[in-house]
Amino acid sequence: MGRDIKIALVGNPNTGKSTLFNLLTGLNQKIGNFPGITVDKKVGYCKLNNGKQAEVVDLPGTYSLYPKSRDESIVFQVLANKDNSSYPDVVVLVVDATNLRRNLLLYSQVADLKLPVVLALNMTDMAKKEGIEIDVDKLSERLGIQVVSISARSNSGLAQLKEAIAHTTAIPTQVAGTDVHVLVPEAIDEAKSLLKTDNNYFALQVLHQYETLDILSADVKAGVGTIKKEHHFESSKLQAAETIARYRYLGTVLTGIVKDTGAAKKFVFSDKIDAVLTNKFWGFIIFIGILFFIFNSIFSWSSYPMELIEYAFVWLTEYGHQHLPEGLLTNLFLDGIVAGLGGVVIFIPQIAILFAFISILEDTGYMARVTFMMDKIMRKFGLSGKSVVPMIGSLACAVPSIMSARNIESWKDRIITIMVSPLVSCSARLPVYTLLIGLVVPEKMVWGFLNLQGLTLMGMYLISIVAAVLVAFVMNFLIKAKEKSYFIMELPVYRMPRWSNVAYTMYEKSKTFVVEAGKVIIAISIILWVMATYGPSDRFVEIDKKYEAIEAQKDSVQVSTLERDRAAEKLENSYAGILGHAIEPAIKPLGFDWKIGIALITSFAAREAFVGTMATIYSVDGGDEEVATIRNKMRNAKNADTGLPVFTFATAFSLMLFYAFAMQCMSTVAVVYRETKSWRWPVTQLVYMTALAYMASLIAYQLLK
Repeated sequence: MGRDIKIALVGNPNTGKSTLFNLLTGLNQKIGNFPGITVDKKVGYCKLNNGKQAEVVDLPGTYSLYPKSRDESIVFQVLANKDNSSYPDVVVLVVDATNLRRNLLLYSQVADLKLPVVLALNMTDMAKKEGIEIDVDKLSERLGIQVVSISARSNSGLAQLKEAIAHTTAIPTQVAGTDVHVLVPEAIDEAKSLLKTDNNYFALQVLHQYETLDILSADVKAGVGTIKKEHHFESSKLQAAETIARYRYLGTVLTGIVKDTGAAKKFVFSDKIDAVLTNKFWGFIIFIGILFFIFNSIFSWSSYPMELIEYAFVWLTEYGHQHLPEGLLTNLFLDGIVAGLGGVVIFIPQIAILFAFISILEDTGYMARVTFMMDKIMRKFGLSGKSVVPMIGSLACAVPSIMSARNIESWKDRIITIMVSPLVSCSARLPVYTLLIGLVVPEKMVWGFLNLQGLTLMGMYLISIVAAVLVAFVMNFLIKAKEKSYFIMELPVYRMPRWSNVAYTMYEKSKTFVVEAGKVIIAISIILWVMATYGPSDRFVEIDKKYEAIEAQKDSVQVSTLERDRAAEKLENSYAGILGHAIEPAIKPLGFDWKIGIALITSFAAREAFVGTMATIYSVDGGDEEVATIRNKMRNAKNADTGLPVFTFATAFSLMLFYAFAMQCMSTVAVVYRETKSWRWPVTQLVYMTALAYMASLIAYQLLK
């Protein structure tokens, strides 16, 4: 997509930068990686008021250009490197109007890189409620830039911001308030000469962080290292001196501009709520209650739309068989692809509800409180408080959560977090849990208000979290490292969720689930249908002869029953059946038959493939019209040896525990390798999680059968 101007969104965490990004770009955005770096890059597009097409890049949130993590280091590398594909024409620096002085520290650093800057003064509506008055015109005059009051959450000031961006000159106009050259003049001058730049602050930043900068060649890094050594360059002392100088300058800038008439009331409301929600006892009780409400809602609210989707796919399959010409292509399309996709699409309501709640918890500021509460507990088990963020994120998906572990400075804490995050039940496991729980757990209320199915689902999630913490405790003793970690976070004030953002999250996550899972499901469904439809020709010939002989006897056996039995026997002797029977001896102690064995194999591509596999296998298997839905087919499936149901209480819970612990996600394996740069960790993860899954399933089945 072409563009006339490139914009970089920069700001502290919790300033509403991502909300503004979504507001500017709407659905017109994509996710990628920064060139040569495994850090997420969010890019979107919008039209400005002058008709220009703008490309908007949402850079990682940071408090300073001095990075504490790999994600934060991206901000300087993008803003300082004109050859970077994300290098902006204009920087929109988003600041929190309720905490202007602290936010302007980052502004003063970005301004010294000599890029055109527009200041987006966000949360001005909240500032007014808290008694904070800001003279925007005077602030704009003192800084020498355009300052625009906005409220991203209430969608106000957006047109004025676009107008300001469209009319920002290519030449920086901001006032240089801090002279960093006086800190180490000789070292800065030599670095400027080496780097061929006239920017004092760029040279100073390179002196501070040259070792981790991808924008420098090996020769330049060596030269900068020599300059630092010759001039006894002490980074920590110079950073402190620079920060003091910048705050002194900002103090003069803000004099007479900010009037705080409600300082005493500012955070009273949040503090009162926090006294309860972060309480050592009541905080956890409330958190458990919220979790139960979420999982109860997933079952209760989704049942009707799930039934509509399920019967729509049954109708589509039946209609297709009635009106499409008979043949292999029709069977492949209806019994393979449609059946497989139907097994995934049916869970869209549950996925949407789950992500709606996650979005609400994040928007209101409650998720940050959960992270704060869990910090002390995590430390007792050898994890950093920062490990909470990836682990909570794993409730949605382990892949981005593992990538977010880059924010953990301690190598040991980061590795342990990466190793245990996939144990936390992700959204891909949700279809497996809800399908199996629906088969064996009755839909009834306990004590008048607890939904037994919702309670069981919450139990599966809690089991996974406890397992992750216990494995982390063991790994804390096995993995050795000297460095200590720390955990600093800012608790945002409570806010009402932005419902448009919640709706967008529901849509985006549901679409991603269907699209990403759909690609895998279609591929697996086609392969599986072929494997389940074909087998060694001699076996199929024998089966056909056997049933032709039975039909020739013209006994009382119904033709429909014969066709069902013939289909079942052919499935068992197909290539898929042969593969399933080959692994059956290993999984039989877990209560699994050969059909479940096939699903376990296909699930290593993606966990949600279990449902699609079951749908495809039971479609190929044939069956009566009255049990046409996948849930009914599985409920009525019988063990050939015992005549009892295949999916008993013991088998279902054994299977859920296997899916709770097994590493059945090739994407996760790939991202662990990419993040650790070694096959040692993903292979170790694959082995220990599979062994844990097998042992947990074995114990559960043997005790419950």
